[in-house]
Amino acid sequence: MATGTLLFVVNRHKVPLTLFLLIYTDLLHCQHFVVTYKSPSDCGVEEYFDISSLSCVKCGPNQRRSTTGLSCICKTGYQTLTTDKTSITCQQCPTDQPAVTKDGFGCIRCSGILSDMGTCQCPPGNVLVERDNNGNLLSEARCEMCNGNSSAFSVPNSSGDRCERCQASFITTSCACNSPNILAGGLCIPPSTLSTNVNPSVNYAQLKFSLQSAWFVKNLYSSSAACLVFSNMTACQALGNMCVMNMHSFGGLSNDACGLFNTIFRSRAAAGSTQDISYWRANLPWLYYGEEPGLASRVLQTNPIPTGFSFSGGNMNTEIKLLAVVYNVRGEFLRWEQVGGGNLQLCPEVASKQAAAFSFGTAYQESCDLSVAKLLDGHPEPLFYDVFMDLGGKKNRELLPLPTLVYNQQYNGRFINQDSMKDWYLSRRMFLVDTLSGREKSITSQPKVIRVASSVTIRFQLVPRTREGQIFPPLMTVTYSDIPITDINTQTVSATFAVEYEMDQSEARIKTDTALGVMGGVAVLYSLLKTISWKRRIASPLIDVMTMLKFALFYAGDLANVFFAVTVGTGLYWLIFYKTLKAQQFVSVLLPLPHQEKQFVTYIGCAFALKAVQFLHKLSLQVSIDIFLIDWERPRNKVSRTVQATGELKRDPAPVSIWRTYFVANEWNEIQTIRKISPTFQIMTVLFFLEVLGFSNLALRDPWPNLQRSSQTYTPSYSLTLRYGLAATLWLCIGLLQVIFFTVFHERFVEDKIRQFVDLCSISNISVLLLSHRCFGYYIHGRSVHGHADTNMEEMNSNLKREGESLCGQRGLLPNTEIQSFQVSLTNHLRSQYDRIRESLSKANIPSRLMDTSMPTGFEQKIRLYHTMNHFLGSVIDHAHPDMDYIVKDKLMFERVIGMEFLEASEKSIFYNDEAHSFSDMLFYGNESTLLIFDTLFFCVVDLGSQSFVLAAVLTYVQQMIFCLIRNILGRKNLAKKTMVDERFLI
Repeated sequence: MATGTLLFVVNRHKVPLTLFLLIYTDLLHCQHFVVTYKSPSDCGVEEYFDISSLSCVKCGPNQRRSTTGLSCICKTGYQTLTTDKTSITCQQCPTDQPAVTKDGFGCIRCSGILSDMGTCQCPPGNVLVERDNNGNLLSEARCEMCNGNSSAFSVPNSSGDRCERCQASFITTSCACNSPNILAGGLCIPPSTLSTNVNPSVNYAQLKFSLQSAWFVKNLYSSSAACLVFSNMTACQALGNMCVMNMHSFGGLSNDACGLFNTIFRSRAAAGSTQDISYWRANLPWLYYGEEPGLASRVLQTNPIPTGFSFSGGNMNTEIKLLAVVYNVRGEFLRWEQVGGGNLQLCPEVASKQAAAFSFGTAYQESCDLSVAKLLDGHPEPLFYDVFMDLGGKKNRELLPLPTLVYNQQYNGRFINQDSMKDWYLSRRMFLVDTLSGREKSITSQPKVIRVASSVTIRFQLVPRTREGQIFPPLMTVTYSDIPITDINTQTVSATFAVEYEMDQSEARIKTDTALGVMGGVAVLYSLLKTISWKRRIASPLIDVMTMLKFALFYAGDLANVFFAVTVGTGLYWLIFYKTLKAQQFVSVLLPLPHQEKQFVTYIGCAFALKAVQFLHKLSLQVSIDIFLIDWERPRNKVSRTVQATGELKRDPAPVSIWRTYFVANEWNEIQTIRKISPTFQIMTVLFFLEVLGFSNLALRDPWPNLQRSSQTYTPSYSLTLRYGLAATLWLCIGLLQVIFFTVFHERFVEDKIRQFVDLCSISNISVLLLSHRCFGYYIHGRSVHGHADTNMEEMNSNLKREGESLCGQRGLLPNTEIQSFQVSLTNHLRSQYDRIRESLSKANIPSRLMDTSMPTGFEQKIRLYHTMNHFLGSVIDHAHPDMDYIVKDKLMFERVIGMEFLEASEKSIFYNDEAHSFSDMLFYGNESTLLIFDTLFFCVVDLGSQSFVLAAVLTYVQQMIFCLIRNILGRKNLAKKTMVDERFLI
């Protein structure tokens, strides 16, 4: 029925209702939701702040704002009448009962004094009575005296409404603290027990001033006296807290907080110790470990704790359990507290990330900037922590106290904990934020200075050579910052909480240095062999400056290999033994700390710098080699020409085409920068593994080999050692796989550019002479077995077919051999003749304006010199010069290994058979190991500096392209200069 009626109404008013909804919807879209900002301080005297509407609301008649500003109360002289549950009304008290009761709901006549607040006030020692035993309001308030004599020993309580027994220190014959006793902190202190001349100052050494703390003024003497005279445990704790607020600092003064504590500590020697710990006296907090020299090293590095840590297996244990006793500033015990979450960490962070701080082996560090205003609001009083490590136990739960190193602690004005360990003073108890001791005028005023634990670090040290995952007692290091208050709304303070893991690296450092020393010595010998070989190849017996320079350059390359091998081995060692869980069923190794990695990074820098020297040295040699293309082609017919002087016809040999020489020169120019790997594929593959598959996570400073990490879990910082070991190993592995694939498959089944170049020389009837040294180089025998190569397509195909069917001779230099590539050791005489021809070429390059006009032009001279050199070298190969003859032989295996020839080419040159095509050493192709190591080091050095694999990959690619461009440009110019091929034909 109701539903039908509703539908009828809607249908009757369909159009108007639709119009109304459209208008109302449009109004909603146009409305702006704006709220005026108001705070309790903005409200007037007769207004209160309404927490629901967030606005100021006027109080009712005869009402005023309460002290909190969040409600209204009746004015002085008005009693409260309850009208309903949400508001009150106020009624003025009659003249015969002018006072308002303490609860505000009644009026009464006073027998004593009417206070300014409109309530009755009794004389000292009396309590105010306003109601009878049944709660009925009296007509007149009474003031009753508390009996302070021996029969009762009572005094008014803090509220002044009942009598209670007075404090025990007062009780002698009455509750009065009569002279010469001293009343302090609610206690009656006997005279001559403690001087009242105490120093309530707090020293702010960072700011180089001190101030008298209102808290210390109020509580230092009373806490010290109560602790000394009455052994009041709460007072002793409060005194200890004041010493902690003064950075545990002490010295010549005995009347400051720490001086008073130490005075009481020494006076309790006969009282015995607590928990069988000599530094923990009865009834006193444990603040210091003692003053003996070298005590810190004995505490921290003598006795391992009985708990072992393991990363895997059935005994897996990675949880660090810390407990803390919490005291307030008054010395009252609050609770035992599990350390974790935010109790020791000021930086706000999700609980799952904060929990990572207490997973053994995970290097944790969290930093943030905190607002001073929020610190003042959130920490009105400091809390004090005594931290313990929970060792567990089957019967009795055992706790290990954590030694604390306060970085700001002073002794006689000197910062003692900023020097070596032998000078350290270990202590106990710490706080996070102190906004109380810096209040100078009163404990409710704004502090002049606040003190914040800006750095809290817990460090675990592994026992050397442990096989059970044992550690020494952890050390907590606390650094406090003194912040002078200027503008609390804009001031910030940095805070850091860190957990570090350390092991003694001296043994690893000795092994590394030993490996460097031994391998460096071998490198010296190898470099000497290279230098001797170089001297023999340049036919120079003298030891001069150039010899020393060459030795230095050779040694730079070999020493770079030594540094590279040691650093990669070290990084791979840590990567395997720290990240492989099975290798650490019980923790035996921990990563080096950042400051311990400085020497390792230095070694990497040395490897890169020395390898760069070697690379540039080889690059300079490659772009300055002597090269000449020997053309064996001879004219096949003659052509007729008319002699201009006589008009007679003369038949001359037909010119030989130069295009074959240009073709071979271009092919050599193209293969100058080919490599056994693809640099682009190398970089993309390395990035794919590191960034896409997540291999970079293996370099994080934790023991977990997880490739993928959740955004909700803590991500530690990277270890430079692991990062280098991972990047270098990955780069080398991918590079070596490429080299193997290129050598085994690509060169055999797809394309071998080096062998193709040798084949091209044979087809083109061109031989190549390369001289890397004055009297040493390489020879590629390209003399065609067909006699001619400058022919048409039909004859060319016919020649190749005959060669394929073995119907002609073989391509080798010697009859019936296939060897076309040789290492050549030339006589000094042959080289001198070669140089004389080259010198003529240098003269041909003199500018034409400086030459005699009767002489041939430079171009004509160059043509003549080309034919002269071609004829000379061809005749040498054909044994046409007995004084410059040569022999062909195989190199000994040992000669190949050490890269040096035992025989000197004194009378005849020596051609060594070279089936490995060693002439590729004059190309990038034959120096792949140097290039691969250089690229690896370049990539790693950029990454270590930027902590970005992507940037390192980009810069490595740019570097490769730049050096390829340099090699091509300089190599092309050298090729054109030495072969006398016009550079315009080298494309």
